[in-house]
Amino acid sequence: MSDYFVHESAYVDQPCEIGAGTKIWHFSHIMAGAVIGRGCNLGQNVFVGEGVVVGDNVKVQNNVSLYAGVTLEDDVFCGPSCVFTNVINPRSQIVRRSEYMPTLVRRGATIGANATIVCGATIGRYAFIGAGAVVRGDVPDYALMLGVPARRKGWMSRHGHRLTERDEEGAWICPESGWRYIENEAGILRCLDWPEEKPLP
Repeated sequence: MSDYFVHESAYVDQPCEIGAGTKIWHFSHIMAGAVIGRGCNLGQNVFVGEGVVVGDNVKVQNNVSLYAGVTLEDDVFCGPSCVFTNVINPRSQIVRRSEYMPTLVRRGATIGANATIVCGATIGRYAFIGAGAVVRGDVPDYALMLGVPARRKGWMSRHGHRLTERDEEGAWICPESGWRYIENEAGILRCLDWPEEKPLP
């Protein structure tokens, strides 16, 4: 534990992997077999289940449970009390551990407070799931998803701004960075000023 921090009230079952600089706060529980990357911050009362994979620089706010089958790539943000499921049709009387469905949250995505991600979905890179939204399927890169059930209501930049302004060539402009985004085909947005596979500089 010399290169990461665990609050005295938290439980970390072994064996698991925790990267350097990660902080695990009050009343959290990390199960054996979990993998957590470098520089992460797990708030109060966070549960990370067996087999869960968390990338580098991930922020998980209070009261979030990451169940078996969930994978968070680098730079993901999970807001307070957001919910992940791992079975599509749970029943108390029927054991469905062999039916867990995977959920993948791609790099840089944000999940708002109290949002629900139904298992089996892939959340695209830098997508933004609004507070309280219920996601029932795959989400495109950069999509702004709002409502119950969640629907795409616009696009978000990598820097977390809703894209509302266009330049003379029709590209969306991020108000913070000035980076341009273009919808090459319906429902697919791409950044013109930074490679898609690279994280923010």
